[in-house]
Amino acid sequence: MELIRRAYATTRWERRHPWSLVGALTLPFADREVVVLALVTVLASWSTSTTMVVGGSMCSLPIAVLARRQRLWMACLLVGLLAAAHAHGSWAAARPQQLGPYAGWVTLVGDPTPIGAGVRITVEIEGQRFDAWLYGGTRRRVLDRQSGQELAVVGERRPLGANARRAQVRHVVGRFELGFVGDWSPGSRLALVNTRIREALRRAAEHAMPVSQAALFTGLVIGDDLRQPRETVQSFRAAGLSHLTAVSGQNVAFVLAAAAPLLRRLRAGPRWTATVGLVVWFMALTRFEPSVLRAGFMAILAATAFVLGRRQQPLRLLCLTVMVLVLLDPLLVWSVGFWLSAGATGGVIVAGPRLAQRLPGPGWFTTPLGITLGAQIGVALPSLLVFGRLPLVSVPANLLAVPVGGFVMLYGLPAGLVAAALPPINSAVMFPAVVGTRWVETVADLAARFEPGPAWTVPGWCAIGLIVGALARRSRDAPADVPI
Repeated sequence: MELIRRAYATTRWERRHPWSLVGALTLPFADREVVVLALVTVLASWSTSTTMVVGGSMCSLPIAVLARRQRLWMACLLVGLLAAAHAHGSWAAARPQQLGPYAGWVTLVGDPTPIGAGVRITVEIEGQRFDAWLYGGTRRRVLDRQSGQELAVVGERRPLGANARRAQVRHVVGRFELGFVGDWSPGSRLALVNTRIREALRRAAEHAMPVSQAALFTGLVIGDDLRQPRETVQSFRAAGLSHLTAVSGQNVAFVLAAAAPLLRRLRAGPRWTATVGLVVWFMALTRFEPSVLRAGFMAILAATAFVLGRRQQPLRLLCLTVMVLVLLDPLLVWSVGFWLSAGATGGVIVAGPRLAQRLPGPGWFTTPLGITLGAQIGVALPSLLVFGRLPLVSVPANLLAVPVGGFVMLYGLPAGLVAAALPPINSAVMFPAVVGTRWVETVADLAARFEPGPAWTVPGWCAIGLIVGALARRSRDAPADVPI
C-alpha cells in the first residue's frame, strides 16, 4: 500500500487531484477513520439500500469538506455502495435455483443439530444449502455423522416456509424432504482429518469423564457443544459463560501458543505461511463458525502486520476484520455469534485496559476484573436485544471460570490427542483436563442458581456501574505515594 501511494504521489494526477479516487484507495487511514469505515460497511450491509448510502453521504459532504476529510468521505461512499450492493445480491441469491426431486450425494454443512424429538441437518446440493428435519430411524442414521461428510439421499427440494429469513441468514435457500438415506463417505481429505481429530477428542474425554462433562470438554476445546445436555446449556447461558463453549479469539490464541515453540524456529516468510495455515485449519476444524471467522481472520491480519513490520493497534485490526468479513459475507451482520464475538473483543480492547488502570487494588486482580467488565460492556447491547438480559452473576462467574477454562483450551487439544493415541495412559494425561472441566461446570451451576430474576438486571447493572465508577474516581483522585 505504501509503495503504491508513493508511486502515485510522483504523478501529476495526484498533485492536481489530491482527493481523487486513487488517493482515497491508496493513502493510509487513521485508526479513527478505519472505525468510521467499518461502521459504514456494517450499516450499509444491514440496510441494503444504496439510496440511503448516497443520501447519507451527500448530507455529510459539507461536514467532511469543512473538516478536510474529503478522502474519508469518498472512501465511505465507495465502501457503503459496495457493501449495500453486495448485501442486496446476497439476499437475492438466498433463493433456490432449482426445486423438485433429487437423488444423489449431498455434503453435510455442520453437525446434525438435535431439536426436540428430531434432528436438523443442513446439506449442500449443487452449491446451495437446504435444511432437513429427520425423525425416527432416519434420525438415528444421521445422528453420528459430522460436518464435511457426504450422504447418498433421495428426496425433494422445496421452498422455505415460516422463519425463512432466519434460515437465509445461514445461507439456507430451501427445505429438503428426505425420503431415503443410503451410504455415506468421509468427504474430502481435510474433512476426514478433522473428523478423526474430533472423534479422538471425544473418545479420550468420554473415557476419562462422564458423558455430560465430556461434551463440555469438547465444547471448551473446539466449540463442539451439540452433545451437551439442555441443563448444561441453560446453566451456562444463565451464568453468562456461553462464550466458553463457542470458539473465539481465546481458542485461536491458545492454539498459536501451543505451536509457538515450532513457529519460532522458522524464518519470517515460512512462519507467516505456517501461522496462516494453522489458523485456517483450526477454523475448518471448528466448522467456520461466525465467531471463529472473526477470531481467525483477525489473527491472520495481526500475523501479516508483524511480518510486514507494521505494528497495528488491536482496535484497527478488529475494525478491518469486521469490514472485510462483512464485505465478503454481508449476511454476517445478522449473526448473533459474530456480534457477540466482535463486541466482547472490542470491549476488552477499548474498555478493559482503562478499567484495569483506574480500579484500585493489585494488578493480578484489577487486570482480569477490568477485562471481564470490558467484555460485558461489549456484549451488553446484542445480549439485551437478542436474549433480553445480561446476567448479573456473569462478572464473578467469568473471573472464576475463564482462567481455568483457558487452561483446558490450551491443554485439552494436545492432551486429548495423546490420550486417544495411548489409551493405557488416558486417565493420567486427561486428569488435569477433568479437574478443569469439572471446575468450570461447577461455577456455571452455582452462578445459575444465584442469578436473580430479570427484574433485577437493570438496577443491578446500574449499581455495578456506580460502584465501579466510584472506585475508579477514588483511585484517580488518591494522592500518589511520595518517597521519603
